[in-house]
Amino acid sequence: MANVRTIRRRIRSVRNTAKITKAMQMIAASKMRRAQLSTIAGRPYAQKILEVLADLMAQPAEAEDIHPLLRKREVKSIQLIHITPDRGLCGGLVSNLNRAAAQFVLGSQAPVRVVTVGKKGRDFMVRTGRDVKAVFTGMPDRPGIADISAIARLAIDDYTSGQVDRVVVSYAEFVNTAVQRPVVEQLLPVQPAELRAGEAVGYIYEPASLRVLGALLPRFVEMQIYHAMLEAIASEHSARMVAMRNATDNANELIDSLTLLMNKVRQEAITKELLDIVGGVAALE
Repeated sequence: MANVRTIRRRIRSVRNTAKITKAMQMIAASKMRRAQLSTIAGRPYAQKILEVLADLMAQPAEAEDIHPLLRKREVKSIQLIHITPDRGLCGGLVSNLNRAAAQFVLGSQAPVRVVTVGKKGRDFMVRTGRDVKAVFTGMPDRPGIADISAIARLAIDDYTSGQVDRVVVSYAEFVNTAVQRPVVEQLLPVQPAELRAGEAVGYIYEPASLRVLGALLPRFVEMQIYHAMLEAIASEHSARMVAMRNATDNANELIDSLTLLMNKVRQEAITKELLDIVGGVAALE
């Protein structure tokens, strides 16, 4: 059995670890709240722009041309935009995201090229030998449109040039503080929401509806990636806060167990010393 000094040293080490995890929990909690508010505030905008696209698509055709971002074709190549955290210590979030992306790649009939956003996704894709076309790391906790414009431009250019026939994005959808759901959804070609019966109205757009649609579609792609980033950041901070809270609780439980063990060892040592003294006195008598 370990001696009191060894156990006391281990208690000190675990207590220092608990202080670190507690600090990380507090930092993640402060960032989580801000990220959650940004994500929830952006959802109505994402839904409304889908409705506007659906209305534009329902307008009487003014030309036979279909916008390149709406044109569907035979899928011979797919591009996957894989959004993951740059850092770990967020429970099973990273492994769940990588598992969902890997299942999509393995289940795809066409070859998949990957654009990774985040170090954890990059490391996984490189380690598993996937075709990584581009890597984006160091995304801020409060991203702006300028931070994701390069990703959107890469996806749009590759699709319009015919290098890929489908673009999908994988990220963690924020459900609540305890639940973050891995999502893999199509980005290109754009699929507007369907209008319900009676909602299709022949509005007069100025300029023409096709010109409005052409200007709106690239912004829509940027918005989809931006919203996916917001969801991913909120999920990351939520998962990290929960993971650090669990780590702190486990450390405190371990400290209690080690303290009990130390007291038992110390009591055993005292009892043994008393027995030796009593035995020595009895021998002298």
